[in-house]
Amino acid sequence: MKASGFLVGAMALCGPGLAFAQDGDGDWSVEATAGVVSDYRYRGLSLSGGDPAAQAGATLSHGSGFYADVYVSSIEEYGISDDGEGSTLETTLTLGWAGAWLGLDWDAGLAAYRYPGGEDVDYVEVPVQASRTFGAVTATLGVSYAPEQGALGHEDNRYVWTGLDYASEDWPISLGAAVGYEDGAWAPDGKTDWRIGGFLPLGALTIGVEWVDSDADKGAVVGSLFASF
Repeated sequence: MKASGFLVGAMALCGPGLAFAQDGDGDWSVEATAGVVSDYRYRGLSLSGGDPAAQAGATLSHGSGFYADVYVSSIEEYGISDDGEGSTLETTLTLGWAGAWLGLDWDAGLAAYRYPGGEDVDYVEVPVQASRTFGAVTATLGVSYAPEQGALGHEDNRYVWTGLDYASEDWPISLGAAVGYEDGAWAPDGKTDWRIGGFLPLGALTIGVEWVDSDADKGAVVGSLFASF
């Protein structure tokens, strides 16, 4: 399915992610989100065959910054075995740490992608990102590295991305844009993808509209509706 290729990193190119609540050292918190997207686009490519996808996730975080995260999404059938059946569900399990260091906000983890019912398609990836906020603008630089493993044809994969987000207290709509470059197992000849969009919170709901594109697939307008708990 990842013909192209954390939770913040993984969801950075497909929709709203989860926030990591840290209310104080020694405190635990749980946050969850659930919703739908008109097309599950990840790193510029559709993983749902251009169809809508249902998605949900939950994050357990500690005041120290350590967290555990699970995110699931419906996908186009993937990892089809000899019996003609594959997986229609992508599950991402992440263990990581998010916090401030050297004047930057960091988020680093180990993510495992699992496809129940799929054959020889599960893999792991190491995402790291650093961001800094200047007033209403946040700039982020991230990299995800997948080491050599069977699901990648015993090759590795690299993905680098950068993004800008604008969220003003005086304006209800937040804006975001990102561009990424990938090469390796998922993109032997290299691939560039980009997105730009806006999100409007309405209480516990967030409505989003984005343009998602790449030089390896046709672009598309992606709508999203998520509820946070």
